Amino acid sequence: MKRTDDRLLPVLLICAQALVWPVAPLLRGTVPTAADLLVAALVAGSVTAALALRRSRPVITLIVVAAACAVGAGPLPTGAMAVFGTVGVALALFTVATERDTFTTILCVLTLALWQFLQNITLHGLSDNNGLDLVLITLLYATACGAGFYVRRTRRARQAAELLLNRAETERHRLPAAERRRMERELHDVSAHHLTAVVVTAGAALGLRERRPELAAEALEFATETGREVTRALSAVRAPAPSREELPSPEDRLRSLIAGFRRLNQPVDFEIDPLPDGAIADAAYGIVREALTNVARHAPGAHTTVTVHYGDTRTNIVITSAAPPTGTQAHAAGLGGGRGQGFLRSRARETGGTLTTGPTAEGGWEVRAILPGRTAAPVEHSLPRSYRVAQVIAAFGLVVQPLLPVLIVHADTTSTGTHVSAGVLFTLLAAAQAVALLWLHRAPRTVQLALLALALLWPMAMSVGHYTGAVLLPPTLSTLATCAAVAALKGRGELRDQPPPTRTYRLPQAPISVFPIAATAAHSTALTIAVLHRGTTIPTWAVATAATTAAALAIGAAHYAGALRGRRDRTTQGTQTAQLATWTEEAVRDAWAERRRIAAGLESTVLARTADMITEAQAGHLDATATRAREALTAMRALLDAVRDADETTTPDLRPQPTVQALDLLAHQCRATGRDVHIHVTDRVPARLPTEVDLAAYHVAETLLATGDNDPSVLELDADGATLTITATGVPRAADTAVRARLTARIAPLGGTLTAGRPPGTVHLRLPLTAPDDEERER
Repeated sequence: MKRTDDRLLPVLLICAQALVWPVAPLLRGTVPTAADLLVAALVAGSVTAALALRRSRPVITLIVVAAACAVGAGPLPTGAMAVFGTVGVALALFTVATERDTFTTILCVLTLALWQFLQNITLHGLSDNNGLDLVLITLLYATACGAGFYVRRTRRARQAAELLLNRAETERHRLPAAERRRMERELHDVSAHHLTAVVVTAGAALGLRERRPELAAEALEFATETGREVTRALSAVRAPAPSREELPSPEDRLRSLIAGFRRLNQPVDFEIDPLPDGAIADAAYGIVREALTNVARHAPGAHTTVTVHYGDTRTNIVITSAAPPTGTQAHAAGLGGGRGQGFLRSRARETGGTLTTGPTAEGGWEVRAILPGRTAAPVEHSLPRSYRVAQVIAAFGLVVQPLLPVLIVHADTTSTGTHVSAGVLFTLLAAAQAVALLWLHRAPRTVQLALLALALLWPMAMSVGHYTGAVLLPPTLSTLATCAAVAALKGRGELRDQPPPTRTYRLPQAPISVFPIAATAAHSTALTIAVLHRGTTIPTWAVATAATTAAALAIGAAHYAGALRGRRDRTTQGTQTAQLATWTEEAVRDAWAERRRIAAGLESTVLARTADMITEAQAGHLDATATRAREALTAMRALLDAVRDADETTTPDLRPQPTVQALDLLAHQCRATGRDVHIHVTDRVPARLPTEVDLAAYHVAETLLATGDNDPSVLELDADGATLTITATGVPRAADTAVRARLTARIAPLGGTLTAGRPPGTVHLRLPLTAPDDEERER
């Protein structure tokens, strides 16, 4: 994913700092000393160099920038570190939020705030002034962290979308080839076992019919039964059941692979989760095969453990081998081409994952791969608990550092303040609002109530702290957190990223406009109280009206910004869903075209000659039965050659329309792109449906699975008398107006009906098996 080129930001910061100091004092006639210029140059160089490396070492950059600004602020005049101390530190903190996890970011901002607070106490003692600088610094850090969290979340969403689309594009080209290989394998099994057995049996009976005439009757009976079995097997090849995969599952392939290495005297233990067939399963198979091959080549007889865990966000693959037994000689150590490690990494990289290899502490070797999981989310590296403990200890050491002079040298002076300053109260309220915003997506109702209550506490803090500054400033600052919450909730409401959970009962839900109205009332009340408490000659009604208008404008602007963001995200998600649906449709159509092409060859050659073989066998013609069996076997082999040499390009206009028999391909494609889909067709559904119903039923299933939902979905097709019923569960977005309109357009011409069921996300569609035109013709 492309990133904005922001390498010039440190240069712009040093230019802005130079304009503030020393250029501005020079223009006023104040010439800085040479010592001040030297210190400023050293600090500016350190800060600029650190910010240039902020992407690769964000935490170290934050420490260097904060320490350099603190060192420079002591001997230098006021304003000499103004830009670096605010914008520079905020930029470093923003980079930490975008490049590191949430725990590290919160630990950094808390450590930085406490360190600066204690550093200020150590140097200047407790102050009784208004302390608005603390509030502004708190809001600056909270804004930097919030912006960083938003950028990181947006980046992860885009990366997940790109990974999903890349996987879908890979599977689009893979599904037709996989279908061709499946049918080729099935046809080979039929020809290698059934038809060959008939030819051999009939030939043996013909050669021994004078000495053992009873073999002729047995051969004819065997030919009849085998011919019928061939017909059934080939029918299953043409239309496999969508609820049953004929191909071996990925975990079965891995178990077979491990069993092969065990036969080579390689002790291998394994723990393998079920995997969906697709690019992830192919990469896992290739990584395990290459790793086990390397073990057999370089450490024969070494005990090996294979672990494959398939989760929501990642697939963990670990192959760990112990040290080879003493005295074992690696006869195949020099047979490798030296490209195995590169192939391993390329397999992981092609799926959007990572792979690391290296020796273990016990003298063995470990291969660890992290691939995307079922949700195609970007791979994140997990950190051990010891690393978290080390982070906390380091943060505690940095916080305590400013107190060391106070702990070593006991000062006799104490603060003369008799009350808590307004700045401290404002800082606590701003910090509480920032913490509440962190929980907005997990507990939105609770956070809304907390923000409304905190908004009303700002006038009280002004009164208790004896605030004497600008009366409008604290209430205005308190509005920022509420506006951020309004914008975030509106954007999430427009996108509807997660459907409401299934419940047996529903609590009354307040409309989404209640919180903006309540926020407007709370902040206008707080502003009115603050102004009236300070004292004013303006009438109360005028103050209340002006406060309500100002609060409404601020909240309304945030609401509008959230709506714009929601529409943009919804448009992006709609584009992704449409692209994914298009590629799924193309993959299924191409695979269906391959199946129909091969099935046409079966019907015109193999099945026809197999039917002739059965007829001759039932008539008692052993010679003709053997001849027809050879013809069927020859036709099967010719068809296999045609399948292998077939051109993969098919004219889109000539591709046949998929029917219910293509539902197994649709389920396969959805599972390969990370969605858990199961399609079940009951025995009551007729083998041959009316053409209109057959096409409509497939398109209905395709529309339901193309809604962009990520929940596990189940589709069941059942027939009751003259009605085909399609029941879908796990498709919450099927209730959308656009989706219902597409479904209705498919089934309305056939007289079908659409109803929503319980629990939410359940849809029932009914199609008459007899079309209206057919009924008229019957009458």
